Amino acid sequence: MSTEANATARVMVIDDSQTIRRTAETLLAREGYEVVTAQDGFEALSKIADHQPDIIFIDIMMPRLDGYQACALIKNNPQFRATPVIMLSSKDGLFDRARGRIVGSDEYLTKPFTRDELLGAVRAHVRR
Repeated sequence: MSTEANATARVMVIDDSQTIRRTAETLLAREGYEVVTAQDGFEALSKIADHQPDIIFIDIMMPRLDGYQACALIKNNPQFRATPVIMLSSKDGLFDRARGRIVGSDEYLTKPFTRDELLGAVRAHVRR
């Protein structure tokens, strides 16, 4: 791999809302990040192995496999245990934040998130 390729962080955004996926993808791509999206936990799990993201943003409330379940599966896989997972939720309760920590999330952002919150999380968790 070239050093140029190594300089670009790969960010995965998992959300069942196309609007949230598009917004995050646009904000991140403008900053030069490579963005991979998935609309639910099942699609994300199949893409994670292929794309090896440096950081994962995941919505909590999704059909089939919710964010808590998907985060737990990611963090229980030795290959991806160290990958930062940021929970995204419209709920800002203490219980929701605590549950996110229990399944291994590294941070918790409340939707709607700002550009600065999104980029700040990437900068805080991805060392390039």
